[in-house]
Amino acid sequence: MKYFGTDGFRGEAGTVLTADHAYRIGRYLGWYYNQDHKGSIVIGKDTRRSSYMFEYALVAGIIASGSNAYLLHVTTTPSIAYVVRTEDFDCGVMVSASHNPFGDNGIKILDGNGHKMAAKVEEAIERYIDGEIEELPFAEGEDIGIATDYAIGRNRYIGYLISLATRSYRGKRIGLDCANGSSFAIAKSVFDALGAKTYVISAEPDGLNINKDCGSTHIERLVSLVKEKELDLGFAFDGDADRCIAVDHTGQIIDGDSIIYVCGKYLKKHAKLDGNHVVVTVMSNFGLFKALDKAEIEYDVTQVGDKYVNEDMTKQGYVLGGEQSGHVIFSRYATTGDGILTAIMLMDVILEEKTSLNALVEGFKRYPQLLENVPVPDKQRIMEHEEVLSAEEDIKQALGEEGRILLRESGTEPVIRVMVEAKTDELCETHVRRMVDLINSIKEQ
Repeated sequence: MKYFGTDGFRGEAGTVLTADHAYRIGRYLGWYYNQDHKGSIVIGKDTRRSSYMFEYALVAGIIASGSNAYLLHVTTTPSIAYVVRTEDFDCGVMVSASHNPFGDNGIKILDGNGHKMAAKVEEAIERYIDGEIEELPFAEGEDIGIATDYAIGRNRYIGYLISLATRSYRGKRIGLDCANGSSFAIAKSVFDALGAKTYVISAEPDGLNINKDCGSTHIERLVSLVKEKELDLGFAFDGDADRCIAVDHTGQIIDGDSIIYVCGKYLKKHAKLDGNHVVVTVMSNFGLFKALDKAEIEYDVTQVGDKYVNEDMTKQGYVLGGEQSGHVIFSRYATTGDGILTAIMLMDVILEEKTSLNALVEGFKRYPQLLENVPVPDKQRIMEHEEVLSAEEDIKQALGEEGRILLRESGTEPVIRVMVEAKTDELCETHVRRMVDLINSIKEQ
């Protein structure tokens, strides 16, 4: 598609993604859901400066087409998914560029069940944006929609999160890095209500500092906090709080792969891992596959993107899946990755097993990994080139069952991603260098 990728319409605010784009998205959605009943669409946003511009442009489009808009204001992506599926809205829209810098923004659309919007609807929106669909009628008089403050929806979501915890956190000292994003007004409330002593950083958004040297993509700040304050553990979220990366009491980073391993083993132990399966992506660490094999847990492997993880989980009826980046989906409780929910699920395991997070990840030995992006003018030519295919096969043979090579076209940039995992950093470097040098020589021919 031209505008919508695996996680909505995303790009630099004001240039790639404009207020006019948002208005026309609102116009189409407002019309689409206003055919046989009064459409109702819930909207949330993160803390970046441009989110206000896009929020009001969406509202203008929605009500101009006759549907009603309900505003949760600054909130998390998973809270929009929760409100949509539990309160009978037609769809939800989240204004956020997730973990990207403040200058970017995005528009994510969720259907009435809280899942990513169907491709056919996004394709129709793209055609409308480009003028390939005739202009839609405007609502008139009393048919014009209304915009309503709906902060109560966010409060209900907070109550839902609190209700999911099975034990008190009293006595636990927990660090929270809110990435100066959507979780700044939610995460502390949840953990305080559950009895934890919380230490919060990156919870002073100014519209420009979202994800800046903080949050799940800059975990070093939380590592320092946990070690300096001698906390039991910490959790870092991204800009819209659909990711979670944890830090144990030693300062060890616990990413999405580790969380899936810990929670997968726990669910299996308690006969709650439906199908004895988890869902991961091709970018999950090779060590995770080894650890899951040892734990006798089966796994499906999808392409990168929580959209694809969720599709496989929904199709197969599995309850746990996610990405190394910290998008983890617990399908019994949510339809999207939810950083705060993930933290609660991890706390349940720690408290139930009466041990530390550090001890729970002992069976997962991470393989050294090296990833390099190679700019190329023609991705398909490189991926199908005979010499590249031959070298890829040679490296696979050399690594055997103790590593892997993954060549992947970027879905958003003109680059080939070369990733090798092996028993040593030296082996990773050797094989990555061989492939990168080969690709560079071919693209210059």
